[in-house]
Amino acid sequence: MRHAVYYAPRDTALLARLGARWLGRDAADGRALKQPEIDGLSGPEFEAATASARRYGFHATLKPPFRLADGHTAAAFEAAVERLAATLPAVTIPSLELARLGGFIALVPSAPVPALDALAGRVVADLDGFRAPPTADEIARRRPATLSPREREMLEKWGYPHVFEEFHFHMTLTDALPPALGDRLAAAAARHFAPVLGRPVLVDALTVFVEPRPASPFLITKALPLAGAGRRFASIGGGA
Repeated sequence: MRHAVYYAPRDTALLARLGARWLGRDAADGRALKQPEIDGLSGPEFEAATASARRYGFHATLKPPFRLADGHTAAAFEAAVERLAATLPAVTIPSLELARLGGFIALVPSAPVPALDALAGRVVADLDGFRAPPTADEIARRRPATLSPREREMLEKWGYPHVFEEFHFHMTLTDALPPALGDRLAAAAARHFAPVLGRPVLVDALTVFVEPRPASPFLITKALPLAGAGRRFASIGGGA
């Protein structure tokens, strides 16, 4: 089993509903959903173009997936996330936009949000005592030869190359795509997510996701409100 700490919009929010439907799966309960119809693209083609993103669920990574170190339990980890969340203020992203990142499509902040970067850094550092060191295979999957020296240093120290100054908040919508298919899906995503583009998003919780078995779909287990976010979570999810 692997654990991760993500931002996930609360399950009642429009952003959450649009993201789950786009990917074809709701990570809150594992339900399969019908993906939007896209002109000129078959259902199986759209499904294939979002396969990896669908497995991880609609989210933005704060602390990437890891195995628990010996001597730690899932309950203890979730309790630590809850304690940390209570010390961290909620963060507002002024607006979201679509971006192309290394061949895949994602929702990203329209401008830098330093408070969001600081939040992610605290999550990475403060919870790192629960993380087992990555195996050789796990390191190899990060393709260290393609990383910058600083990214390799991050990979060795934190188990992931894109943390701290290398962190970029993004909500992945597709797998890596060839240019023509990427153009088609970017246009479709712009239409699908139009109701939330350019609007503020409140990052108001740390959400724990788990991968019960290797290569199985990730599921939400707990959403812990950040300080000032109010008492909520009769259901699981995050803000926006």
